[in-house]
Amino acid sequence: MSVVTTPPTEKQATATAAPAKGRPWPGGRPPGRQRPRRRGGANTPAARAVSALWFLTPLALLVVVWLVVVAVVDPPLRVFPQVGDVLAALGDMWSSGDLFDHLGASLRRMAIGAVIAIATALPFGIALGSSAALSAFFSPLLRFSVALAGIAWIPVATLWFGYGDRAVIFIVWNAMFFAITYNAMLGVRQIPIQLLRAARSMGTTRLRMFWEVLLPGALPSVVTGLRVGLGYGWRGLVAAEIIASNAGLGYALFQAQKYFQTDVIIASMVIIGVLWLLMDRLMLAPLEKRTVERWGMTKAGS
Repeated sequence: MSVVTTPPTEKQATATAAPAKGRPWPGGRPPGRQRPRRRGGANTPAARAVSALWFLTPLALLVVVWLVVVAVVDPPLRVFPQVGDVLAALGDMWSSGDLFDHLGASLRRMAIGAVIAIATALPFGIALGSSAALSAFFSPLLRFSVALAGIAWIPVATLWFGYGDRAVIFIVWNAMFFAITYNAMLGVRQIPIQLLRAARSMGTTRLRMFWEVLLPGALPSVVTGLRVGLGYGWRGLVAAEIIASNAGLGYALFQAQKYFQTDVIIASMVIIGVLWLLMDRLMLAPLEKRTVERWGMTKAGS
């Protein structure tokens, strides 16, 4: 038996054969090779500059309104200060060292409370998400506690721990715990059931299931809960320091109110707000974005 071969058509030969020396490929590139995609979008310097401008514009507008309203109304300093008075108060706090003492106390308490909240809430939330029975049992208690988390516990915290670091750290933990727990539970529930069944069918141990399946699968929701929980914890920190502490940014607010130092009050409020904006903008928001892009259901922008 003989095999009959047919010569390639002119179109096929052109598509598969290399071009003659000095002549370009048809269409400008070899067959099957895609034109490289340009990198840009939200990661370009221009896009980041525009984003930063949009972020700072409302704050600058607020300062302008502050300048104009106070200049027109001209209230006494004890009622509301001018921008220059607040800047002078910030300078005094800086030169005296009070700013660093209060800031260091607040950041230390916040860090300790956040670490304890993450260490306790994360495994509890993942356990609730992976067990329908545990979720059904604890969900009513979880919803009940969310409404009372944080500031409402300050009187009880002072009775249990007295006045000082332990009471403030407890309030930070309490304010963060339920937000992280709830989001971790929701994150586990969003993991595809096929993935969980496949892991169980392969004989995955509970420890490996936690570290290699449940935690990575719930991570986007966990990071979102961490961002929300840190906001709650920051508010609880300031409120607890007003009542149950002798140092910290909240304590500085309380002391200034006793002596009618409105400029120090506003200066402390500015420090609290700017510090949280920096934490959220420079740390938490990028962490949430990268986590969602890697472990979530969206693709990273090219």
